[in-house]
Amino acid sequence: MHTHSPTHTSGHSPAHTHPAHTHTHTQSKLPSHPSKRCWKMGCFSFLKMMMFVFNGVIFLGGLAVLGIGIWMKVDGGSFVQILGAAAPQLMQLINVGYLCIAVGTFLLLMGFLGCCGAMKESKCMLLLFFVIILILFIAEVTGAVVVLAFSSMADIFIEHLKTWAVKTLREDYGRQDDLTAIWDTTMKELKCCGFNNYKDFNSSYFYQTHSQTYPAGCCLPPKRECPESELDSTKKGCLQEFQTFLSRNGRIVGGVALGIGVLELAAMAVSLVLYCQIGTNS
Repeated sequence: MHTHSPTHTSGHSPAHTHPAHTHTHTQSKLPSHPSKRCWKMGCFSFLKMMMFVFNGVIFLGGLAVLGIGIWMKVDGGSFVQILGAAAPQLMQLINVGYLCIAVGTFLLLMGFLGCCGAMKESKCMLLLFFVIILILFIAEVTGAVVVLAFSSMADIFIEHLKTWAVKTLREDYGRQDDLTAIWDTTMKELKCCGFNNYKDFNSSYFYQTHSQTYPAGCCLPPKRECPESELDSTKKGCLQEFQTFLSRNGRIVGGVALGIGVLELAAMAVSLVLYCQIGTNS
């Protein structure tokens, strides 16, 4: 009698598997390629270093401004008196020494936040740094829009400045050494005479006490006090020369403002990238 061994007509043997599926599943658990990870770590380290250098410059600048503010409070009384005479309304609101101390302290704190946030990889410090820079950037843009929209305010400022300048030329030039030195330097550097023109000195304290003569900066060479017949007719008022200077250097001022804005945007971008990368590189 013959017996037949059983045969499997359906199903699969327990040892039969799908190697392709197992290989794919194993590959999905493998870590990222070492070269890509090294590149990310190198980029992260570079951003940290740039953040440290950038905020190091801010820190040193803040230290310098803070030092100036402390000097002005300790041994800068004459400077504060000059500025107070130039804009007494402003001095009622702002003390220059305290202003420099406040600005310097703020820059020191910003530099500290940026440097320590980057080197210690502190997400809290980096986020705080980002928020402060963002607020400053928005404030600067808002201020620029306001200045462009209300340009007539410049005329009001010029009228106030004109009133003060003519008053000091007629009452204090030649009487107060500090203001006299400021005006002499201004007229020398801008190659001008008076605020509007030489007539600002007519009936002035200097004109009356110097035998009705004008300051040497208004006269033809050799530079000495002179009567009206020896005035340099090519010299205009300092206001007009200053406006000419601004029109010639307006692009430089705009370029500096644009550069500051770009630096702020770059600082915000780097701090945000570092904030997002911290914790993913471990």
